[in-house]
Amino acid sequence: MTEAREGGSGATVPPAKVLVVEDEAVVRDLLVATLGEEGYRVDPVESGEEALKALDAHLYDLVLLDLNLPGMHGLNVLSAAPAVQTDAQFIVMTAFGSVDTAVEAMKLGAFDYINKPFRTEELLLVLERAREEAELRREVAQLRSQVPGSIRQRIVGRSPALQRVFDLVERVAPTRASVLIVGETGTGKELVARAIHDLSGRRRKPFVPVTCSALPESLLESELFGHTKGSFTGAIQSKRGLFETAAGGTLFLDEISTVTPAIQVKLLRVLQERVIQPVGGREPVPVDFRLVAATNEDLAEHVEEGSFREDLYYRLNVFPIRVPPLRERKEDVPLLANHFRDRFAEENQVDAPPLLPDTLSRMMAYDWPGNVRELENFIERALIMHAGASSIPFEPQGAPSSRQSGGQALVERARDELWDLARLEQEYILKTLEETQWHQGEAAKILGINRRTLYRKLKRYREEGVLPEAARIDD
Repeated sequence: MTEAREGGSGATVPPAKVLVVEDEAVVRDLLVATLGEEGYRVDPVESGEEALKALDAHLYDLVLLDLNLPGMHGLNVLSAAPAVQTDAQFIVMTAFGSVDTAVEAMKLGAFDYINKPFRTEELLLVLERAREEAELRREVAQLRSQVPGSIRQRIVGRSPALQRVFDLVERVAPTRASVLIVGETGTGKELVARAIHDLSGRRRKPFVPVTCSALPESLLESELFGHTKGSFTGAIQSKRGLFETAAGGTLFLDEISTVTPAIQVKLLRVLQERVIQPVGGREPVPVDFRLVAATNEDLAEHVEEGSFREDLYYRLNVFPIRVPPLRERKEDVPLLANHFRDRFAEENQVDAPPLLPDTLSRMMAYDWPGNVRELENFIERALIMHAGASSIPFEPQGAPSSRQSGGQALVERARDELWDLARLEQEYILKTLEETQWHQGEAAKILGINRRTLYRKLKRYREEGVLPEAARIDD
């Protein structure tokens, strides 16, 4: 009986999760009952379309797939599965004697096949072998994620949204699938692309990044595909293109939505045939590369508008990864802020003032429209401006608080969050100290109180845990 057990590292391995794709209700119910008794967690669906939706929404260890489905055929499900998940092991079920179909399924990546009608013992044996293979792959991915330079060490954050990105990267990296990274500007799409490369079997070969929007069409074509001597004015010698430069490695095309229709046609041919035609060249040149593309726009909308080829879109969108904006993972803001503070302090050889709890709370309340890049730039600027101060204040450029008076912003926030008078006073005192770079004499004048009164209030804030022990309080 399959149940939770200890893995090689001593950690408990949870019961395998199985997706059963079977249109016959009697067979489907039998499989659910049989596998449930063996300790598997089972989700049943009755069509290929439902299977792809389930694969997109959940992560499965095993997929038991009937090939003769109504609507979308099982082979089509199998070929489309890498777009939503790559490491689930597929066992296909087919009618007795359909060897050709089973062989085709194996070519598309199925782990094994089983003929109907089948014996329960035979099915369970195949499932167990597939489970062991899935666990082995996952252990390899986990080991890779622990080596220096892995995505979990390179990208700072512990939020569930970011953990999902890590999981997807570790799943797709060992495969040959093309990846489309989607996310707003400043979310770290290139970091994700580099992590995919570094966790793949191509990591010892080049990672070649290209920002498509930075080059005009004629220059982008020459850069990507290369050119021959004399092919255009100024081509005084032949030049290899970036597809050839990335041989054996990864080509990263950032801002892919900006490429022109003419370049889109050439990209499609390269992805289909794995050959390039240098500008001015007559002979096709074979190329070996893995393509990762990124965009901050909705490519599907571009397809609907007619500005992006639908066939190229589906070639690029084999395995989509969405990188969440910082406002969707605000719990990572303190980790990122302290990480950048320590890094820039070391780079600039200055003492790093602390980020006080109230400052971090305000930073978490801000939406960061420029995402991680905006946070990084803010910390670098603040560290230079306030080197040697008792703390780093929070006043990002363009933030609502910089467009309003401090008192007005605080009052509006107090109304929204239903503060009592003591909380409003505390917030106003701390904000005034931030604005005066913790010059307590100047802050006391602005507040209209004497320094002894300010000292007593700050001492109480420290006792209440509002201020860290490292914060300076002048008596």
